Amino acid sequence: MNAAQPHTIDYPHGITAIDTDYWRPRLDASHLIVDKGRAAFVDTGTTHSVPNLLATLAAKGVAPEAVDYIFLTHIHLDHAGGAGALAARLPNAKVVVHPRGAPHLVAPEKLIAGTKAVYGEARYAELYGEIVPIPAERVIAVEEGQSLKLGSREFGFLHTPGHALHHYAMHDRAANAVFTGDTFGLSYREFDVKGREWIMPTTTPTQFDPDQLHHSVDRILALAPSAAFLTHYGRVTDLERLGRDVHAGIRAFVEIARRREHAKDRYAAIRDDLFRWLSVSLDAHGYDGDLATRHALLDADVDLDAQGLVVWLDRGRR
Repeated sequence: MNAAQPHTIDYPHGITAIDTDYWRPRLDASHLIVDKGRAAFVDTGTTHSVPNLLATLAAKGVAPEAVDYIFLTHIHLDHAGGAGALAARLPNAKVVVHPRGAPHLVAPEKLIAGTKAVYGEARYAELYGEIVPIPAERVIAVEEGQSLKLGSREFGFLHTPGHALHHYAMHDRAANAVFTGDTFGLSYREFDVKGREWIMPTTTPTQFDPDQLHHSVDRILALAPSAAFLTHYGRVTDLERLGRDVHAGIRAFVEIARRREHAKDRYAAIRDDLFRWLSVSLDAHGYDGDLATRHALLDADVDLDAQGLVVWLDRGRR
């Protein structure tokens, strides 16, 4: 894949999923919204992703000056690492973020340090590149219940903790869709079976909270949306069933963590049990991919989910 021809999926209502080339193909998407000649991005991928986003914008015939917003569902770097570099190329765009995340976009040192602690220096540089600070005057800290307009459409914002305290979901009222970041889980298109979607929760470090996450999923479903757009990956539509599955996954992940809390190597035990549970879930879904393919598609998430569950267990001891 190259910046001149990024992989994209066009959806109704002027929404396009753009592959950010993060980690592997079709793992991480930025969504471009175009309405009445104005545009916005929802999540950005990393600094390395910016050429793909700009190439797609150009392919849609939209000038950089016509981009009004960069919406960041939360500031984990696979969602927001490229925001500063992208904003530097979009002179009129405001960066919209949860109030808890705003200071870290202006001064990203703590965010960088926390990510390096998870991945290590070399892997961090390979995955994320340089994180560019964003001038404070270009950042909008969006409040619960606030609305913003793009072209002829309006977006409402819900604070949705559980995956991260600095997370919001964005309700696109015209499309009757919600951009959910990581709150509504992960649904990779490789696992679709005859158009039927599969989903899993994400418990990555360091702010996973199951009670908050259950509540946030319910708040999204209470909007009765016809679709959800997930950063990982693209649009899903069978939301009532998928919501039940996300809730079931959260409960299962918590049960695995508690069962393995006193294992000699908690992380390894939790990681292995998570993969087994997910593989059984895929079998029930009708997915027939072999073990090697499942590991290739799931191992990165399972590793991070296990780390997050260990952090959650430790937090409960304090």
